[in-house]
Amino acid sequence: MLTQPDLPIRADLDLTSLALQIARDPDRWLSVVRFDEQERWYTRLTVADNREVWLLTWLPGQRTEIHDHGGSAGAFAVAQGVLTETTVHVPADSNLLGSHISLVENKIRSGEVRGFGAHHIHEVTNESDTPAVSVHVYAPSLSTMSRYRIDDGTLRLLVSERAGADW
Repeated sequence: MLTQPDLPIRADLDLTSLALQIARDPDRWLSVVRFDEQERWYTRLTVADNREVWLLTWLPGQRTEIHDHGGSAGAFAVAQGVLTETTVHVPADSNLLGSHISLVENKIRSGEVRGFGAHHIHEVTNESDTPAVSVHVYAPSLSTMSRYRIDDGTLRLLVSERAGADW
């Protein structure tokens, strides 16, 4: 991971508006874009006002694992290409772990944004045959993330990781 010098961000914008504004302004991120055939490439663009902005690149077939954002709300905007988000839905009257879950899949195309709350769990994949670039905004800044797997329709915790220690 490469950390770039802080870029100014507008504190008056909500997370979805901020992600979309940055994604639509390639002068803010194009010079740092890199693609890595071995794994998704990412860099933090800025941290300000207890928000952080990340740039991620995705070659065809690259994906995240199923994960949360440690209690941070967020948004991601696709700046180039198409990404597929698979969201984990846990019944409202049940526990996160050990409950039967359902999955919902959505395509997010260039110029589109997806906002989410603090308890969002998802996986993001580039299922297309062209590279993709996305801008991710989190508030508060990420401090932990947990990764999960699904066994027989049930969500299982794999590991919780800490910012600065594990990524």
